[in-house]
Amino acid sequence: MILSLFTAPENADAPPPAAEGAAEAAADVVAAVSQAPLPPVETAHPWALPTAASTFAEDTDNLYLFITALDTLFFVLIMGAMGYFMWKYRRRSKDQKTSSITHSGVIEFLWSAIPTVLLLVIFVWGECDFVRQSVAPADPLEVRVTGQKWYWTVEYPKYPGVSLNSSTEEPALTLMVPKGKPVRLTMTSTDVIHSFFVPAFRVKRDVVPGRYTQIWFEATRIGEFNLFCTEYCGDFHSNMTGVVKVLEPDDFERELIKAGVLTQDEGESMAAYGERIYKRRGCVACHSVDGVDGTGPSWKGMYGRTESLSDGSSVKAEDQYIKDSIYEPNKQVVAGFAPQMPSYQGQLDESQVTAVIEYIKTLK
Repeated sequence: MILSLFTAPENADAPPPAAEGAAEAAADVVAAVSQAPLPPVETAHPWALPTAASTFAEDTDNLYLFITALDTLFFVLIMGAMGYFMWKYRRRSKDQKTSSITHSGVIEFLWSAIPTVLLLVIFVWGECDFVRQSVAPADPLEVRVTGQKWYWTVEYPKYPGVSLNSSTEEPALTLMVPKGKPVRLTMTSTDVIHSFFVPAFRVKRDVVPGRYTQIWFEATRIGEFNLFCTEYCGDFHSNMTGVVKVLEPDDFERELIKAGVLTQDEGESMAAYGERIYKRRGCVACHSVDGVDGTGPSWKGMYGRTESLSDGSSVKAEDQYIKDSIYEPNKQVVAGFAPQMPSYQGQLDESQVTAVIEYIKTLK
């Protein structure tokens, strides 16, 4: 229907050039959307619970269904009683007087005692599950998670050099874990409060700047599952998503190293390698390549340009400046932008920085 606004019927005269341009633009948008990778689908329909893929899922779902059943039961009872009393005690004549009404101590006690008992049951049930989710078993797989606007960085201390990042452009592999092995996440933020949420695992925990928070889980199902940030964190909050991949234990280490170590492929140009780094290491979250500034300056046409800095000085955007901006981002901040970029010291080596510079050179 929307496309029909941009395209003319077959028996109509040829559209003017402006309409042709609009039709082509609309077609390009539709093509881009249809080709974009889609996130994992975890529910059969909007009313279904998410896929259950961890040891926490069943208990969490049982508590949720118990509360829903109570809500439904009391809704029916209360609405039914209201309807019955409205009918039974309706006014039958104009001169009818309201009869004398007295309270019932038994009824008043019951409508206080029963909800109190049910609330205590829900509290104890929920507290037991919360404690179980807060204390990881011995010898879990340790994972470090860093949240920053607007992507996740995941590192594995047991596997030095292995790092995974989410992307604001598409659902990207962000966390990889083995099936049947407890995994403990130690999380922090470099800027604002984020919240790490994997619906299929029924785990959610705030990620706070200047503080470490932890959560653990044990995956029970092979597949790919959604990861969300569920704490509003700025312009691209809704794009701060990722994909969690669960593998058989025998395949985990091999696939993790393959996915998490970012190296130049054989025959790949430095610029193409730099583009992969741009997408995989979170640069895309703040720096566009189309000339539109975001949280940081756009990379389009940046190389060789003279940049005005926040301290009133200026600098030519060449190799050394770009390298310094990657390793010491707050040393020379472009005027009009906040000094909030994290350092990539220790995350990108010299060859990767060179590749990024070569990629920026191609963005004329």
